[in-house]
Amino acid sequence: MATARKPFTPPHCPRSDCDSHADSGHWRFKKKGFFVRSGDRRTIQRYLCQHCQRSFSSQTFSTTYWLKRPDLQRPLFWRLLACSALRQIAHELGTTHTTLQRHAERLGRHCLLFHERLRPPPHEPLVLDGLRTFEAGQYWPFDLNVLVGRSHFVYGFNEAELRRSGTMTPAQKRRRAQLEARYGRPVPQATRQAVLELVGRVVPERASVSIDSDEHQAYPQAFLRLRDRSIEHHTTSSRAPRTARNPLFAANLADLLLRHTGANHKRETIAFSKRRQGAMYRAAIFAVWRNYVKWSSERRKTPPPAVALGVIGKRLTVEQILGRRLFPWREKLEGWPRRCYYGRIRTRSIARCQTHRLAYAE
Repeated sequence: MATARKPFTPPHCPRSDCDSHADSGHWRFKKKGFFVRSGDRRTIQRYLCQHCQRSFSSQTFSTTYWLKRPDLQRPLFWRLLACSALRQIAHELGTTHTTLQRHAERLGRHCLLFHERLRPPPHEPLVLDGLRTFEAGQYWPFDLNVLVGRSHFVYGFNEAELRRSGTMTPAQKRRRAQLEARYGRPVPQATRQAVLELVGRVVPERASVSIDSDEHQAYPQAFLRLRDRSIEHHTTSSRAPRTARNPLFAANLADLLLRHTGANHKRETIAFSKRRQGAMYRAAIFAVWRNYVKWSSERRKTPPPAVALGVIGKRLTVEQILGRRLFPWREKLEGWPRRCYYGRIRTRSIARCQTHRLAYAE
């Protein structure tokens, strides 16, 4: 027998400048008519906040709020994790790659909020590594730094812009010099600064933690600057066999899955990220999928890392992850996550990098 759907009750006022937004315990609202959505012809209930006297609807609390194609959200989530490029997905779903790009950015922002809301403080050894990839072309490499627990839970990530290095022909060196003269050189200590931010965000003050990494010289320099944390650092050569017995296995597996699921991280690809910002949005989608959706073992159907850590009771579905819209001003984003959410990670070779400024559609 089908059960009746529980009626929707607005949890708070969606306006960031309304006093009841922060203190929803004394919030009052009333119903204020209906409207019919033009896309799917559904009847949507409207409400009126009795504190700020502004109206909203039940659709305001949906992740498909302000979307003309809400049907794209779920299939796009899976396609972005299936090593597909935006144009390939666009051909399949019958839309344009620019539409999918905007939807992917919204999915990334939602997953970033979802991850920051549920992310627990680490009570297990951590593994730190940087996945080398690039944006806009091979002359603009960057590291996607990931901090993973031994349980394979992805605690955090960020990026560090790098200068192209390695073996280059004389023509390539001249081209690099021309680009650097025009756009400037990346910050020399970008990796140290990124690791300092990442570990400082994930590991609480006055906490003790064990971190395994490779022999990158910037890592111990960053740890020394975190004087209010007790960090036990162990190193393993990056040339050691990348088996399950390797202390860096959790990060190595995360890097492998990032390259396996994301066409933008292949070493030779035309689907590379045009901006680091887009790569970070996709990394947020990956982190949520890895932590809450993907089986730890596909063959044995072992629960996801978040279940093993007790963060959630059981494996989540994509519908549950996308079930309710999250508001950035309620999640108290600070530092790098706030910059990432609002699209403020710039790409040097693009003169005008678009940021997220939409007032209604988060």
